[in-house]
Amino acid sequence: MKVVDHIKNANGKTLFSLEILPPLKGENIRTLFDNMDPLMEFKPPFIDVTYHREEYVYKKKENGLLEKRSTRKRPGTVGICAAIQNHYKVDTVPHIICGGFNKEETENALIDLHFLGIDNVLALQGDAIKSEARFVPDPDGHKYASELVEQIVKMNQGRFIDEELENASPTNFCIGVAGYPEKHFSAPNLKIDLKYLKNKIDLGAEYIVTQMFFDNQKFFEFVAKCREIGITVPIIPGIKPITTKTQTNVLPTIFHIDLPEELADEIEKCKDNAAVKQVGIEWTVKQSKELIKHGVPLVHFYSMGKSDPIYKIAKQLF
Repeated sequence: MKVVDHIKNANGKTLFSLEILPPLKGENIRTLFDNMDPLMEFKPPFIDVTYHREEYVYKKKENGLLEKRSTRKRPGTVGICAAIQNHYKVDTVPHIICGGFNKEETENALIDLHFLGIDNVLALQGDAIKSEARFVPDPDGHKYASELVEQIVKMNQGRFIDEELENASPTNFCIGVAGYPEKHFSAPNLKIDLKYLKNKIDLGAEYIVTQMFFDNQKFFEFVAKCREIGITVPIIPGIKPITTKTQTNVLPTIFHIDLPEELADEIEKCKDNAAVKQVGIEWTVKQSKELIKHGVPLVHFYSMGKSDPIYKIAKQLF
């Protein structure tokens, strides 16, 4: 079932959903299921699965020269989505990114997802790899998420790269895109960032899920600005509990977000990460209750592969 249909069928009730990382290469699928099992108590209508593209490392050879090798730390998203749907009978939302794929490879991945009965995708530009200072698209690939949305929409219309295909069955994907309450780091300001977001909606995206944030006021202002410019699709808040002191520096650096002074001060007082985790849980519960009171369609949790804090939060909410 499509994400937008899950929201519609909830009749105004706020739903619980989550995003997971594929397990590290070499780990058994059981590791993933063990983390997810407790969270299934809250009946998520769908589960997002992130994509992690290949990186490049340089290995020193016996002659002293360096050899460039590709490496991937996590297995493919398509297989993980299939495993989750088969095991839990729940919808999955694979992340489809621009980086690392040309248009034909993107089409092939989407065809595989369609064959598996997966109805939803989240279209993203994706991050630059560590060896690149900025995002560089694959040759004959997409530079922007809007271009990726366009390709998926064309496939939904039965238009494929090979125009000579006969009797090609159209796909039927519900397309989600990302929104940034504190703006995307590459956008000069929020107004321009929202213009790009509206373009993706106008092209055919059906819902928005936000980058993590810790100040609800920024989310409410973001939603209001979206509505002002004619964005009417569901906007899903993305939430993550802080669990370690290190994250107070890492998260703002990686995701270009701010931490409220009150939250940062409470974490600073903590003597260890156990205390930090408790502060993070309490903050997220408070944050989520306010969001639910304001009638958000879902509260979408970024689990980062850790189910324990999400379980403790969801137990108080759903």
